Amino acid sequence: MGNQWHIEVENEDFYIDLLFYHLKLRCFVVIDLKTGDFKPEYAGKLNFYISAVDDLMKTEKDNPTIGLLLCRNKRGMIAEYSLRDIEKPIGVSEYKLFKNLPKEYENILPSAEDIERRIGEIPLALTLPAKRQATNVIKSLKRHKKRKSVVHNIYD
Repeated sequence: MGNQWHIEVENEDFYIDLLFYHLKLRCFVVIDLKTGDFKPEYAGKLNFYISAVDDLMKTEKDNPTIGLLLCRNKRGMIAEYSLRDIEKPIGVSEYKLFKNLPKEYENILPSAEDIERRIGEIPLALTLPAKRQATNVIKSLKRHKKRKSVVHNIYD
């Protein structure tokens, strides 16, 4: 659905890092990205986002929203204590950074040039914000290529 997805609660603005809709599970998936180690307050924030999405966006046909928190280090027992009595489906996982993209992913992921070509094929009828967002993705890919590639490895 989008990144930095805007929600408003009591006239206050909040932005969800990543919001997806899982077609097979028929539910929203809220992903909160953190650059550091897991902290207990992250569970409360993610719980807030899940509740807001369930109240503001979910329909009767949808299943409850799932939350995923990605951080550098999930710190097992701290995460366990933070999530123990939360009834919502929330997971915490870690990511790893690599200097170069692993060989097995090189042929799977499209290049920045391939994405640019595909965007050029998008009909003009698409809204400008969608084209702008796609252009930002390309710029981001090119920046990462110059610096270092990032691969997220999610595991238990």
